[in-house]
Amino acid sequence: MPPTGTGNTRPGYFPRLAEERPDIALCRASTVVARSAELRANELGLGVGPHLVLKMLAAVGPCSQRVLSDELRIDRSVMVGICDSLESADLVRRERTPGDRRAYAVTLTDSGRRRLTEAEEKIPAFLDTTFQALTPAERTQLSGLLGKLLAVHT
Repeated sequence: MPPTGTGNTRPGYFPRLAEERPDIALCRASTVVARSAELRANELGLGVGPHLVLKMLAAVGPCSQRVLSDELRIDRSVMVGICDSLESADLVRRERTPGDRRAYAVTLTDSGRRRLTEAEEKIPAFLDTTFQALTPAERTQLSGLLGKLLAVHT
């Protein structure tokens, strides 16, 4: 039999593998979505990690790099670079924490809030394009299932 991809219409191996191994399917889907998200974010001049930091700061207020790292599940060494670049761009500032002079709180600036608003306006179109194969109900179900896998409680 000729290999798939040579005009043969029979399904390839990967769909069978994905059915047997949801871990593999999830990893591949995650890679596709992550690449697409990063490409889109970079077109807007704000990578995914920096976007998430701005989004969290807008939602919860100032917090430490450690808390940002833990909550967003971004490696701490990567978080330092993200915060450095956001601070250099005047999108956040680091301020000493009043209760602990050794600690710094990362705070969203006005320009950071504006940049976040610009980026957030583009998210619905990105999600619609990225998840166009799923109905709205399936997208909701997918979010719920992923949250369950990640032990996120809503």
